[in-house]
Order: sequence, then structure tokens, then C-alpha cells
Amino acid sequence: MLDIGPLTIHYYALCIITGIAVAVWLGDRRFRRDGMNLDHVVADVAIVAVPFGILGGRIYHVITSPQAYFGKNGNPIDALKIWEGGLGIWGAIALGILAAYFRYQGLSSKRELPLPSFLLLLDALAPGVLFAQAIGRFGNWFNGELFGRPLSAPWSLAIPSWLRPVGYTQYETFHPTFLYEALWCTSVAIALIVIGKRLNPGQVFFAYIAAYCLGRFFIESIRIDDAHHIFGLRLNQWVSLLVGLGAGLVFVKNSRASSRL
Repeated sequence: MLDIGPLTIHYYALCIITGIAVAVWLGDRRFRRDGMNLDHVVADVAIVAVPFGILGGRIYHVITSPQAYFGKNGNPIDALKIWEGGLGIWGAIALGILAAYFRYQGLSSKRELPLPSFLLLLDALAPGVLFAQAIGRFGNWFNGELFGRPLSAPWSLAIPSWLRPVGYTQYETFHPTFLYEALWCTSVAIALIVIGKRLNPGQVFFAYIAAYCLGRFFIESIRIDDAHHIFGLRLNQWVSLLVGLGAGLVFVKNSRASSRL
């Protein structure tokens, strides 16, 4: 936390806000087209999509980690303390996209020129959202959370004893999984910016979902924070597997549909 007089700024919240600003700025630049009345469209959509995305992310986190808030030693009020960490990307994407869609349709009906396909908006936003996720992961570093298994290497992360989970108190350094995910998101974002112009509408977005899920599946396997396990895999690994497979299939379908035109 950073205290400025009576004002307390949480680094986690600052990372989230910075990431959102980057996503909106880059998404706006990518979405605007010469000769089309597209000014402020991304900002207008973000006004609605961002709060709903944060709400969706928090709901997903609370639902998948109920013991922290409604268990024996939990406090339901803590579910409201977003600044302490805990946003599930799947809930954020799902509810954020739903809110963005309805807002976008509303803007389209009010404008003199019809807006492009909603898929083009998602394509424009995808790299910026990845950068936002990368920046947001550093909030986990400030909170000392979501690190991986013990590791002794030059890039390992030192964790204070009071933040180490039960069974790992004797270890001092761990995998910096927040850094792995930040680097993965950044790499995918750059790749999509480079190859995006060669893809069909919607493919950039679904490539983002599929690629993120691929990285998240393996990074999740390193984490040691509490999680539900199903057939030996963490819940978020199953979600990554299913969502990633679905996104990959849609990506391929869009490609084949274009080849038949």
C-alpha cells in the first residue's frame, strides 16, 4: 500500500487500473478506421464493460473459492475487498463481453453510420486486454500471492514466512508464476498485433483465448495456492482446457468459412 496523506492506494488496484487504461488506449487505436465515425466507441463500451468485467471476475473468484469467505474462518464481507486480490479472468471475460455486446449494439443504433461487426471490436481489444492481464499480474506480486512451487534459481521469488502456505513454510523462494503469465500474455499480444491483419474477423480474439488458455494450463500446474481438484487437475486447468479447446475450434471454423467464400 502507498499512503499519501489520508489517501491509501493499493498497488493491486493501481496495477488493475493501469492495465485497463492501456487496454482502452490500444483498443481505441486499433479499432478506429479512416473515414468512419468511430471516435470514442471503445471508451463508451469500456465505461460499461470494465465494471461488469471486474464484477464478473470477482464473482468467479468467490464462487470457486467459497471457503475463504463462507468457510469456518471466512468472513463474507471480505468478498467485497477487491483491492486485496482475487479476480477470476474467466468471469471477467464472460461478463465483460456480455456487457460490451449490449452497449455496442446500443451505440450502433444511435450512430449515423453503422458500426463494424462486434467481432472486429473484440479483435481490436484482444492485444490490449493481454497487456492489461500482464500488468495486472504484478498486483499479485505486490500482494505476495499466487506463486508456484519451491524453486532455487536466479529468477526465483522470495516470499515472507507469513505468506507461505501450510506445508511450505520451510522454503524461502518459489516460482514467480505471476511473471511467467505476464511474459506469456505480452508475447501473445505482440504476436497477435503482428499477424492480426492476416486473420479473419474474430480470429484474433479467439486466438487470444486459445493461446492464453494454453499458457494458463501449464502455469496453473505450478501454483500451490488452494484450489479445487478434479481427477488430479486444478479447476482452472480444466476451465483452461475446455475454454481453450472451444476457442480453438471457433478459430479453425472461421478460417474454413473464409476459405469457402
